[in-house]
Amino acid sequence: MTDGTRNGRGRDAVVVGGGLAGVTAALALADAGVRVTLLEGRPRLGGLAFSFRRGELTVDNGQHVYLRCCTAYRWFLDRIDAAALAPLQDRLDVPVLDLAKPEGRRLGRLRRDALPVPLHLGRSLATYPHLSLAERAAVGRAALALKGLDLADPALDAQDFGSWLTAHGQSARAVEALWDLVGVATLNAVAGDSSLGLAAMVFKTGLLSDPGAADIGWARVPLGELHDRLARRALDSAGVRTGVRTRVTSISRYGNGRWSVQVPGETIETDAVVLAVPQREAHALLPDGALDAPERLLEIGTAPILNVHVVYDRKVLGTPFLTALGTPVQWVFDRTEASGLTGGGQYLAVSQSAAQDEIDAPVAVLRERYLPELERLLPRTRGAEVLDFFVTRERTATFAPTPGVGRLRPGARTKAPGLYLAGAWTATGWPATMESAVRSGIGAADAALRALGRPRPRHLFDVEEAA
Repeated sequence: MTDGTRNGRGRDAVVVGGGLAGVTAALALADAGVRVTLLEGRPRLGGLAFSFRRGELTVDNGQHVYLRCCTAYRWFLDRIDAAALAPLQDRLDVPVLDLAKPEGRRLGRLRRDALPVPLHLGRSLATYPHLSLAERAAVGRAALALKGLDLADPALDAQDFGSWLTAHGQSARAVEALWDLVGVATLNAVAGDSSLGLAAMVFKTGLLSDPGAADIGWARVPLGELHDRLARRALDSAGVRTGVRTRVTSISRYGNGRWSVQVPGETIETDAVVLAVPQREAHALLPDGALDAPERLLEIGTAPILNVHVVYDRKVLGTPFLTALGTPVQWVFDRTEASGLTGGGQYLAVSQSAAQDEIDAPVAVLRERYLPELERLLPRTRGAEVLDFFVTRERTATFAPTPGVGRLRPGARTKAPGLYLAGAWTATGWPATMESAVRSGIGAADAALRALGRPRPRHLFDVEEAA
């Protein structure tokens, strides 16, 4: 890497962090004609959505999905020429198995029809077998109440979603079989631990905004193919200089308004800096005075996600994914083709959000817990041989969406001219998702371009208007 000092003010930027937020910010800035350097401490891009090799398999650290309403992440996929590798369902369809019921009566489905909101989910809710008729009617009334909430009302952030559901007639069973079924996977917290503001945003946007908003998409290839290889190719094509294994140790502002970015053995000068790192790293790098209350970043909690990976010697799951009730198992995905597994076996990934009670459990304990549960859930596993069993853990997978977190999340702009923040934990209005990360990169790039006097690339900022 060479010294970043160049002639011509307002043309240079350094992005610190190569996750989705940082890659997005770098692409947006480069598309507007800014000369960008992207610095990432890891040997790869992609942040917490990455892949690694295990023997002959290519393994994702965790299962990631997105929804049709995730317009920013869909833009990101288009921008790196990866949309065809992570397609969406034609229409929302989620198999839900309840192990508390006898075999043959366990299957229910959450799916939509080609009807306007809210009728698109009417038939699914009316026939959902995991709730009583009275519970289904109460769910409909709560959904209408939720639709009427004003997401701009800051009071929603101070309330918890669980209490709101109880006040609106939702039974413990309805919370388990519907609200938490969706909410735990998207918020990484149960309803009682979730901000009403964030939960309302998820359900209003995903289920009550547009008939197809909740259609699910996921990568049919390893995440590293998208978020590292194709992202790096897009960055290279845009003229971004990318440095991996390059950890930033400090940033500071010169008297002339330019910035100094320190990496081991080098100082890079630049007109603008985007900090696209986790909140604790951002706090450590922020110069004095950049935020009024920088300690608030340290008050943003984190929540873990555990993934259990099982390779069987034969096919045991006949659908791309399913979710379950009456068992510790949350969501199960077929990752066979994406991992490169051949020879007739099947590789399943069990995604366990809000995994505070299990995140540090030994592999042997998790094996004893989850293999019998998979046998209960999937009868064909009972005669199958387990070829491999392993676990991946993200102890700080997301920020915790607790009540009050909204007041802790800073915007893209800081009080230090030329310094901007990005990351799923910033004030995007979304929970900690890939969508939030990309939106934060868009917001940081927008703020930087305005300050630099650079034109905004129209194709990018259409994302905000489409949401």
